Amino acid sequence: MPALHSSPNSSHPFTTTLPVTDYSTTTHTNSTLNPAAADFVNDLLNKIPLPRWAIYAIFVAGALLILICCLCICCKCCCKGNKKRHQKKNEKINLNDVNGKTTTALLTVGIKQADGLKAMDLGGSLDPYVKVYTCPDKSKTFETKVFRNTLNPAFNERFSFQISKSSLLKSTVVMQIFDFNRFSKHKIIGELRVELCNVDWNHVMEEWQDLAEPAKFEEENLGDICFSLRYVPTTSKLTLVVLEANGLKTMDIGGSSDPYVKVQLALDKRKWKKRKTSIKKKTLNPYYNESFTFNVSFDQIQRVHLVISVWDHDAVSRNDAMGKIFLGCDASGNQLRHWADMLSNPRRPVAQWHSLLSAEQVNSTLTLKRKIPLQNKLPF
Repeated sequence: MPALHSSPNSSHPFTTTLPVTDYSTTTHTNSTLNPAAADFVNDLLNKIPLPRWAIYAIFVAGALLILICCLCICCKCCCKGNKKRHQKKNEKINLNDVNGKTTTALLTVGIKQADGLKAMDLGGSLDPYVKVYTCPDKSKTFETKVFRNTLNPAFNERFSFQISKSSLLKSTVVMQIFDFNRFSKHKIIGELRVELCNVDWNHVMEEWQDLAEPAKFEEENLGDICFSLRYVPTTSKLTLVVLEANGLKTMDIGGSSDPYVKVQLALDKRKWKKRKTSIKKKTLNPYYNESFTFNVSFDQIQRVHLVISVWDHDAVSRNDAMGKIFLGCDASGNQLRHWADMLSNPRRPVAQWHSLLSAEQVNSTLTLKRKIPLQNKLPF
């Protein structure tokens, strides 16, 4: 075996021997590494009961799927970035609107308390509440809670109105105090009017003012309607009895009307079910006493709106709306009180009189959508 030896005179203190066979062994090991891996892959592919081309096709499809997933993730990240930039742009727009470029103003009216009201009941007291709205554009009406048996109620409630800047200084805030009565028309005690053109907008206005006689020229009386409500949770039955109406608006040339009542249920603000009473000929004070029953589950009763409207029947032309109200968990004033009394007294009919509002006012507040899908397609 050839070897390299250092001489005795060499400066290295040891002898180095490099066998030639070591080089050949190392070279042989490196050359056989790739064939072994190839044999392993071939053995693995041979164990799969599929043609070789099918296996390759599966591998290619998997690689494409992974590539598509990566592309989707990248696109989603880009969309999020664009959405954030869009939101920032909207925030800038909103900030610009706050800086005086908006066309509407937010008016907040606070009703704090009343003192020394006139007694309306036989017992020397009353059940006062306040109705608040703006005119001449009476698009929304608010009502405070009813305070029982007191002449000095402390309301402490706030209401907000959206008013266009062009009509702000031409508007008047009207606050009317009524005596609540479940079985008769509510009597007005007095009112207070604040002309917004006389308000100093640099300071919050807070002061006592005397009540005045209600104005007769402003609002047309649309009449009143009385009906009872009963809800039985165990049977999921909602029963409405339309009793009577009085003081309805004259619609015919002869100074009378042919009124009937339309009853509509809306679920999640979508039109759902409807009924109507018979038509009463030539009267402004019709008496119906007609009952309607609806199947409404306890879950649905929290999301239902009951819309009651009075119409004048016309055999030749289109029927005309005479007045309208709606009840539900997000109603307000007397309508909300009636609905809450019904829910808190299950299986017992609760009757109450309501003043009719204009159809335009109710429609702008309720904003019903199209009719809901068929019953067999509902998720309940």
